[in-house]
Amino acid sequence: MNEGTKVVLDAALRWSPAQLAFRWKNADRLAVLAYHGIDDPERFEMHLDYLRRRANPVSVDETIAAMEGRRSLPPRAVLITFDDGHRNVLELAMPMLQERGLPSVAFVIAELLDTDRPFWWDEVRDLADRGGRVSTMPSLRPDELFSALKRLPDGLRRAGTDELRLSASGPAARKRQLTGEDLRTMEAAGIAIGNHTWSHPYLSRCTDEVVEREIRDSHERLTTSLGHAPSSFAYPYGDPDARGARLLAETGYRAAFLFDHRMSVPRPSDPMSVSRLRVNSTTTLDRFATIASGLHPAIHRVRGSG
Repeated sequence: MNEGTKVVLDAALRWSPAQLAFRWKNADRLAVLAYHGIDDPERFEMHLDYLRRRANPVSVDETIAAMEGRRSLPPRAVLITFDDGHRNVLELAMPMLQERGLPSVAFVIAELLDTDRPFWWDEVRDLADRGGRVSTMPSLRPDELFSALKRLPDGLRRAGTDELRLSASGPAARKRQLTGEDLRTMEAAGIAIGNHTWSHPYLSRCTDEVVEREIRDSHERLTTSLGHAPSSFAYPYGDPDARGARLLAETGYRAAFLFDHRMSVPRPSDPMSVSRLRVNSTTTLDRFATIASGLHPAIHRVRGSG
């Protein structure tokens, strides 16, 4: 389907009776929106204005209180979340959210704090563009290489990345990352900080020892930076892991989030597996409206795409 057809279809869906039906049907459900960075500030601002008019944004603390039965959420409750800890969440999203009084939560990769290291997926693509190769994957393009590496057992993922560093013509471009002070600034502005592991691996591809290290090391670093322990977690790639879930609960975490493109409920049966809706700052407003109502995720499932 080409982009023009998608735009027409999204507009038709947004103004269809189905959209009205899903807004009514899902009024008592929770829409947890999962963003990453802010690539289109103008469109993201449109999303926020839509939410302020047509939904009731809530904080992660309010969400957790509802999950634990300590309060109720308003109709059409929405939780705004960001994964990875992109610096433009601080620089672009934070002022927009603050201006509108909208809360959110950012899940941060702890090993990058106070560094200028790139996200590992950006490093892989950059090194591949600089001639870097992985001997077991000699013909893959940069995007294909990242997709292949991320699904390997974590030790092989790291070994492949090391091989790229050695074979590339030069190091990957540096990238200014968030600092501990930035995290405190974000929290003061209404963006809670959550755990997104130490280095962003697929937890299900990690050994027991690595799973524990990824969660505990990140927890300790964030606790030191914030002055308090984080209470929420997002699984890298939305990849749930039973070992990780047990450790999170033992460490005091009260909610952990997936990336499954589904509506959630105020009181999920498993607070360590809370559904989220996939969205990004470039999403058109028509599609965004159908995502927030639950219509787009329902169609997505019917088509067998998620």
